[in-house]
Amino acid sequence: MIIGDRLRELRESKNMSQGDIEKQTGLLRCYISRVENGHTVPSIETLEKMARALGVPMYELFYYSEEPPSPKPLKGNTHLWGSARKDASLLARLRRSLGKIGDSDRKLLLHLARKLAKERAA
Repeated sequence: MIIGDRLRELRESKNMSQGDIEKQTGLLRCYISRVENGHTVPSIETLEKMARALGVPMYELFYYSEEPPSPKPLKGNTHLWGSARKDASLLARLRRSLGKIGDSDRKLLLHLARKLAKERAA
C-alpha cells in the first residue's frame, strides 16, 4: 500500500479537498499533492496532522478495517510500561510535553528516568 493513495482515498471519502487539509494542518496544498502522488514521503508528525484533519485514528492510514489491528505480543519482557493500549493517551501527552521543553531539560529527565529505573531494578 502506498500511503499517498490511502491519504487521497480517505480525503475523498470525507468529501474534503486538498485545500481543506491545508487549512486544518498548515501544510501547503502543493506538499499534500506531492504526498498523495507518491513524490514525497511524509514524516510521522505530518501523518499525525493529516490523520487529525481527516478525523481518523492514525492506524487507519495504514490499515483498511474498521477495527484496529490486534497488537502482536512483545518478545521478552511483556510488562513494559507503554505496551498496553491504556497507556497510549498518557504516552501522547508525555510526548507533547517533552516536545515543548529544551534539549538540556530533556536530557536531564532521561538521566533521572534511568537512575530511577536502576534503583527500582536493584
